[in-house]
Amino acid sequence: MISKKMQELVAGSSVIRAMFEEGKLMAQKYGVENVYDFSLGNPNTAPPDAIKEDIYDILKREEQIHGYMNNSGYEQTRNKIAAVTNAKYGLELSADNICMCVGAAGGLNIILKTILDPEDEVIVFAPFFGEYKHYISNFDGKIVVIPPNPPSFLPNFSALKASITPKTKAVIINTPNNPTGVIYDRATLTELANILEEKQQEMLSQIYLISDEPYREIVYNNVEVPNVLSFYKNTFIAYSYSKSLSLPGERIGYVISSSEMSDLKEVVAGLNVANRVLGFVNAPSLFQKLVERYVDFDADISLYKSNRDILYSHLKSLGFELNNPEGAFYLFPKALIEDDVEFCAEAKKFNLLLVPGSAFGCKGYFRIAYCVSAATVNNSLEAFAKLAKYYNDVVQ
Repeated sequence: MISKKMQELVAGSSVIRAMFEEGKLMAQKYGVENVYDFSLGNPNTAPPDAIKEDIYDILKREEQIHGYMNNSGYEQTRNKIAAVTNAKYGLELSADNICMCVGAAGGLNIILKTILDPEDEVIVFAPFFGEYKHYISNFDGKIVVIPPNPPSFLPNFSALKASITPKTKAVIINTPNNPTGVIYDRATLTELANILEEKQQEMLSQIYLISDEPYREIVYNNVEVPNVLSFYKNTFIAYSYSKSLSLPGERIGYVISSSEMSDLKEVVAGLNVANRVLGFVNAPSLFQKLVERYVDFDADISLYKSNRDILYSHLKSLGFELNNPEGAFYLFPKALIEDDVEFCAEAKKFNLLLVPGSAFGCKGYFRIAYCVSAATVNNSLEAFAKLAKYYNDVVQ
């Protein structure tokens, strides 16, 4: 028998992944062009044209590309990331602040492995990426969920203050946010940092801020995404190239630890060991060398912006309540009935694959991942209209 903990994980398997698998079966049945799969944040935009050539070039130039290196990754790659980040945000990072990891998910896990003792609490703001609860559970931590704060979906700071206890070890934020597309501005980050500083002194403890940032470059209308390291000393950033370079399957990213973090040397050592003992050992060697060439690359977001604009306008015209996201590639409309799970189940009758907001700790809403082809978006418009008409004419 598998472990009881794994039995629970299997039973509560990802709603998003289940929808994605169902979408593949529906595509076989009805034809790909007749199924509108908005379930998974799987970028449709192709990686930059030069990436294949760069991979070949690296393989030709590097004799030991497939060997082991320091658990934190190649020093040259980490130096490049530090230098570009310093120039962009006025920071003072070195290679020692950077730990290459297996995507942002791997980064979050090595952070939590390093800082959590059993029963330590980690605070998240709903709606949140559902895997956070599993990452925290991996290390016997406890998730503490701050209820959603619509329509802005910015953090409820009164609830945050009331939720911090002597057992609070970390707060996770995700900006730009999945699933809302909300970006935390300077005022939001300043208030968040002030609360955490105040509570650290009150509790005589260290509270870490973990910023999950795989969507940092996917931002519309030049909205600023402030660097969290500038606001709070005990900060980690978990970054991934999955979205910005459209390389989700290659699992490459990094963790930055603030230069001002308490016990920085011990924390960095912990991240390195966590990379090893969790079985990652190190981030993929070839793709460390590849992303070194793309640290300051501007992501192509033209398709995402076009998809966002089309869907947002269409859904608004159909009577859906939703915000126009500032970043990422998700819409988070309010469902036309209270039961978001039932709503998404009904949507499948129109070949629309949507994810219930309950999967993100936010009932009554649903997520649309518009990182799909323009054809999928345009072909789906009639299906959304039929779905809205069904609820307006039949249910109501």
